[in-house]
Amino acid sequence: MSENTATAVPSAQATEHHYETGIRKWIITVTVIVAAMLELIDTTIVNVAINHISGNLGASIEDVSWVITSYAIANVIVIPLSGFLGNLFGRRNYFIGSILLFTAASLLCGTATNIWTLVLFRFIQGIGGGALLPTSQAILYETFKPEERGAATGIFSMGLVLGPTIGPLLGGWLVDYFAWEWCFFVNIPVGLLAAWAALTYVKEPRVKDSVEKIDWAGIGLLSVGIGSLQFILERGESKDWFETPYITWFTIIAVVSLVSFVWHELHTEHPAVDLSVLARSKNLAIGAVLTFIVGFGLYGSLFVFPVFVQRLLGFTALLTGLVLFPSAMLTGVISMPLGIALQKGVSPKALMGVGMVAFFWFCWELGNQTLQSGAENFFLILLIRGISLGFIFIPVTMLAVTGLHGKDIGQATGLNNMVRQLGGSFGIAITNTYVAQRVAAHRMELLSNLSPYDPAAVERLEGMKQMLGQHMLSPVEAKQSALAALEAIVTRQSYHLAYMDAFKMIAILFAVCLPLLLFIRVDKKETVDMSSVH
Repeated sequence: MSENTATAVPSAQATEHHYETGIRKWIITVTVIVAAMLELIDTTIVNVAINHISGNLGASIEDVSWVITSYAIANVIVIPLSGFLGNLFGRRNYFIGSILLFTAASLLCGTATNIWTLVLFRFIQGIGGGALLPTSQAILYETFKPEERGAATGIFSMGLVLGPTIGPLLGGWLVDYFAWEWCFFVNIPVGLLAAWAALTYVKEPRVKDSVEKIDWAGIGLLSVGIGSLQFILERGESKDWFETPYITWFTIIAVVSLVSFVWHELHTEHPAVDLSVLARSKNLAIGAVLTFIVGFGLYGSLFVFPVFVQRLLGFTALLTGLVLFPSAMLTGVISMPLGIALQKGVSPKALMGVGMVAFFWFCWELGNQTLQSGAENFFLILLIRGISLGFIFIPVTMLAVTGLHGKDIGQATGLNNMVRQLGGSFGIAITNTYVAQRVAAHRMELLSNLSPYDPAAVERLEGMKQMLGQHMLSPVEAKQSALAALEAIVTRQSYHLAYMDAFKMIAILFAVCLPLLLFIRVDKKETVDMSSVH
């Protein structure tokens, strides 16, 4: 491997970094948080509008699902390249350009007249949005002094949790009271305001890195590999995984491309993504694994919960969002105090341990809910979720950059955000597949107990037939209706048991990963050099 593995070289002599103060600091903070939340909200806001888009554009549900898939693929490709692209175009220019691209694509999405132009514009929107998370995080770290880094992490973590939770709530309200197009139009005024604030208040770092050579091979391999992987995760379950030939081919392409990408980046002089930073920081490597697990649990549980309460308990999309909102707000409330506590020397391992145990408890309790559960049954459980995410997100985000310096910070934030996105994609895909398998297993188990030789089953069926016969149905019609009703009960019970299994599966995953905390080493004397972060 080449001795020089940096993506860029200094173009100016190091000077003392200037940290923002006063109102300017807080305007920049609000700007980058809003930009990050725009990206995160749009990962989930469209989910509740799928049926409306399908009817309005005359497309099948399967075709409309590409509106979600294309955005996710573009996101996960761009995120790890954000450090390199920030160096190439200038961090400030890249940030503003990404906001404007995201905003323009939002306008185009809202005016799309057929499904495939909408899919194309969503992909472009994902390219702009993918840059907003890591670049916002880097700007925020650069704005605050090192001793305020904990508070900055707390503020950023608040946006990470609020975004995916606000998405369905906002989307449900817009679809119910306006139209699906407003899921995109709502981004326009916010995006323009954020771009203006960034143009006015965000500064280019005094110490800049210039790109000597563009790593086209690395960019190409990453785009093909990550794009193929995301496509497999998004579409695999609906296509019965490897029973579909093109899923198999995309899997081969993903494996070959990603292995080639890793080898190339470790052996090229100017890599687009400096993977050697993982070797230089053991905490980043462990933090990446934990971030993957957090993404898996956050998005996996957030995928199952709305389906469970809407399909089986009769919640509306708006009620589902309202039930989830207090827990996200609680995470936001505790984020800054937790960040300050970390800055004052509280052990991040201890906080993460509490958070992971709390998330285990949250998922396990969800796995014990019944078909008679109401909104009030979820209030306390979801508050535990809010507490757990605050205790996990903030320490793991800080650990990812602790002990790193200069441009390594940009590489670390990009890698960490990519891993969380991939964790979420794996969480949704694996949880979805697991639910389908458990539904089939529970259905077989329940049907095995509905034998004509089982007195309880026979008595239940006869009772239903008699009840239906009172509604002027013939004996044959009453029997057919009773069997259909019994089939519906079996299906409902099968899905209920499968959803409960999924929650407990996520809980067990967190319990299994708890020992990883033992390998984290924190030196209280270590600080993060933000002087040339991108």
